[in-house]
Amino acid sequence: MTDLERNKRVVVDYYETAFGGDPEKAIADHFGPRYVQHNPDAQDGPEAFTGFVRWLRGEYPDLRLHIKRVIAEGDLVATHSHLDLEPGNPDNPGRALADFFRLENGKVVEHWDVIQDVPKQSANDNGMF
Repeated sequence: MTDLERNKRVVVDYYETAFGGDPEKAIADHFGPRYVQHNPDAQDGPEAFTGFVRWLRGEYPDLRLHIKRVIAEGDLVATHSHLDLEPGNPDNPGRALADFFRLENGKVVEHWDVIQDVPKQSANDNGMF
């Protein structure tokens, strides 16, 4: 397996494990010695990440993360995902996420994201995913 493929698998497992309800396992398995967060609404470090996931799952206990695309280059992995906050609720179609992770030695050490609400109606029929 190439480093790019390994890094993609690490990020997918990390993200699915965390949002699947076990952020502590995701951190234990996949965080490096530090975690630098570039989202201005989030703090650095594993405790802040755990707190965010626990809070979000408390607000939306049935949420589902659907990773649609994974791209890797160098030490970066990008994902394009649908965060379905309330599956089956047409009044809350969720959020579109573009996440960028930097890895060192196969561990996540840095994160950037872009988040957009999925609109109920679109000016085109292309979909966001």
